[in-house]
Amino acid sequence: MKSGYRISTDKSDMDIYVIHKFITNSYWAKNIPIQTIKKAIENSLCFGVFTAENDQIGFARVVSDYATFAYLADVFILKEHRGKGISKWLIEGVLEHPELQGLRRVSLATQDAHGLYKQFGFTPLELPERFMELHKPNLYQ
Repeated sequence: MKSGYRISTDKSDMDIYVIHKFITNSYWAKNIPIQTIKKAIENSLCFGVFTAENDQIGFARVVSDYATFAYLADVFILKEHRGKGISKWLIEGVLEHPELQGLRRVSLATQDAHGLYKQFGFTPLELPERFMELHKPNLYQ
């Protein structure tokens, strides 16, 4: 526990309205429907960051087979709680989770948090020519 905060992976703790409000205004999932967020949470390992008063102020979601691969997504800390080391603490919690040990690859995409993830050993793709994607950036517009 970080002073004044806690992390939970209990999906019943997650505040769908806080999560949706942030993600629907994000650069990566602008206007995403709340039902899509609910389905994503149901099918992922989720990490919520909460204040001592149980207000959700952060989130991270992992999509994984729990054996070889994981994708880290939807990571955020609300603006008023940034600069306190909470995002670093959250990523530590994600990477130390027992269900995510022994994975061959953990990937993510970020526009502006490269410095955070580099602290945990994330690097640009070594062989980007091997990776492909089917990307629909305007799906929720």
